[in-house]
Amino acid sequence: MCGIAGIIHTDGPGDVGAEMTRMLQSMKHRGPDSAGYALYGEPSELLVMRFKLADPNETSDFDFSERLERSRREVESRLSKVGATVDRVQGESAYAYRASFRYEGELKPLADYIENIPGCEVLSLGHSLEIVKDLGDARTVSDSYRLGEFRGTHAIGHVRMATESDVDIAGAHPYWAYPFSDVAVVHNGQLTNYHQWRRRLERHGHRFQSECDSEIIAVYLAERLADGMSLETAMKTSLSDLDGVFTYLVVTEDSLGMAKDEMAAKPLVLHEGDGMVALASEESAIRAVLPQEIDSYDPYESEVLVWSR
Repeated sequence: MCGIAGIIHTDGPGDVGAEMTRMLQSMKHRGPDSAGYALYGEPSELLVMRFKLADPNETSDFDFSERLERSRREVESRLSKVGATVDRVQGESAYAYRASFRYEGELKPLADYIENIPGCEVLSLGHSLEIVKDLGDARTVSDSYRLGEFRGTHAIGHVRMATESDVDIAGAHPYWAYPFSDVAVVHNGQLTNYHQWRRRLERHGHRFQSECDSEIIAVYLAERLADGMSLETAMKTSLSDLDGVFTYLVVTEDSLGMAKDEMAAKPLVLHEGDGMVALASEESAIRAVLPQEIDSYDPYESEVLVWSR
């Protein structure tokens, strides 16, 4: 019973951090265990990498601070070794960090090299994408990471109720489409051919950090984008290839898309207004950012829609 939300400003940046927090918090009853954001700022020449060096349940370990500092220094060292020019590495929580740097090489070997550090997981990597996810409700996560200050053009988010896996960050959405820049997905539902597609994508050289089927959707779409498909075509192809009952939202550097399977059983309400499109599992989330009277509708049939900023 998780909740998903998306928002895109089509006429310039907005307060997407604060807006997404209000949308997700209005759906806290759908998922109190964790909250996650994929936020898109203005594209930069710098790469931004969001990563964590430990899990929340490790913060009470007696050597936690010392081990974390060693790992943080190792991240900086490895970035330098691969030719990156580090602009800044800053702590965002007790175990999560944000690094910005210049780098001209391929992202896969970079991400693999960084994740080879014990306890390290790269949450996102791109010129505009920043994924933030943690335990607790949206207000808690937003306050911890100061997301109310984040301005950008579009975002997606997710609130999770852990029903089939542990309450941890690995199971929290959104998922970055490793190793592709600036692609992320949130999803409500279940893929019934998850294992088939995971094996196929692993044979193509992709790795997965979780057992969550949402991560499959992200990599599936990004691989097709890399092969030259448009986002809309890749999403329409996914409705034929991916079995199950699901609704998902996908974001790229300049677009937000939504897709529903042929049964269209998972709810998603959307509103298209002047300069903004908002989507969510419940209308209350849209009203959290647009309190005035609005027109909204739920696509009842299998559908793919894409908006660009």
